[in-house]
Amino acid sequence: MNTNKLYPRFAVRRLKEALTDTPVVLIHGPRQCGKTTLARLVGDPLGYSYFGFDDPVLASAAETDPIGFVDDLPNHTILDEVQRAPSLFPALKMAIDRRRTPGRFLLTGSANVMLLPKLSESLAGRIGIIQLHPLARRELAGKESHFLDALFAGSFKMQKFERLGKALAELVADGGYPAALARPNPRRRAAWYRDYVETLTQRDVRDLIRIRSLDVLPRLLEHAAGQTARLMNVSELAGSLQVSRTTIREYLTLLERVFLIEELRPWHSNRVSRLIKTPKLHLGNTGLASVLIGLDAAALEKDRTSLGPLLETIVFQELRRQASWSEKDIRFYHFRDKDNFKVDIILERGAYEIAGVEVKASATITGADFRGLRKLRDTLKNRFAGGIVLYDGETCVNFGDALFAVPIRLLWEIA
Repeated sequence: MNTNKLYPRFAVRRLKEALTDTPVVLIHGPRQCGKTTLARLVGDPLGYSYFGFDDPVLASAAETDPIGFVDDLPNHTILDEVQRAPSLFPALKMAIDRRRTPGRFLLTGSANVMLLPKLSESLAGRIGIIQLHPLARRELAGKESHFLDALFAGSFKMQKFERLGKALAELVADGGYPAALARPNPRRRAAWYRDYVETLTQRDVRDLIRIRSLDVLPRLLEHAAGQTARLMNVSELAGSLQVSRTTIREYLTLLERVFLIEELRPWHSNRVSRLIKTPKLHLGNTGLASVLIGLDAAALEKDRTSLGPLLETIVFQELRRQASWSEKDIRFYHFRDKDNFKVDIILERGAYEIAGVEVKASATITGADFRGLRKLRDTLKNRFAGGIVLYDGETCVNFGDALFAVPIRLLWEIA
């Protein structure tokens, strides 16, 4: 693999648009996902000056005299890792209110800084937010996707494809971080992920909040990796780690704030009274999850029980990434009721359209695999745009009434 390769980021268009009409634009996402590269890629040709708060001297100066620091900044500035200088936010607000110029400040953050009170209070109505994820499979392939359009239009055509087979486990184990993918040796890639976890849990989280037991966080993350794509069970996590439910809840929030985990909320409707209201837990990256549970690609290929949840997580991640550069707002949920009808991923586009996605690691499927999608379709009636079962098979085929079996490789290969 070419270690110097610069992959296309399809968030570029949204970022450029935001800079034309919004005073402050924030790119946030996990550390090492490419935020700085994206900011420099767009900002450098436009004459933006760059300042990074990983430099402790710069961060200290900004915290000591935030108003003076902001007043001295050039007209167009990139402020990198801005969560390290939270005192800047009120000063940025003052500067913007004095001169409301579009694209004046381009910020990046490796924590969900919108959860920090000083930012959310100071920059409300003045900030545009671009969430950047690790590389999508579509970005690795260098091709934009119309998969979401095909999903909501129910326009999958019957055709044959080659199975991914062993490559499926390799895709799961690789993850999507540029620095990890630059290491061709799987053992060295796993070492990168282990160092990444240690840096985040020992430094970034500690910078956000003082916590009592830093040693609990890596262990909690390991347990969470074993629960990816499953209903969140806080009691089980608390029991395994011998800490209180309240502490586990606080620590899960911290891990979510630095984009290591994500909660997938349950879909709800007044028409359905027996819905499960527990969120699902997803790790932010399957390469990281694979390392945490101690399984490389070869082991995942043999252990289909472990591969299944990780496959669901990588599908969820890919859909989220493709939605992040979509022209339309798409929200994500899961569906499960007390009669055990379930749909792994629900996508809601706008106020009316809803589609469902089931994920199977198997090479064959039957009509029974559409059980949850049929329940969702019958519940939604005209709001149901379509449903698919993604599987590692060869044939894209119509199962009737806007339901399709779709080879999983189409998720990143469909034109």
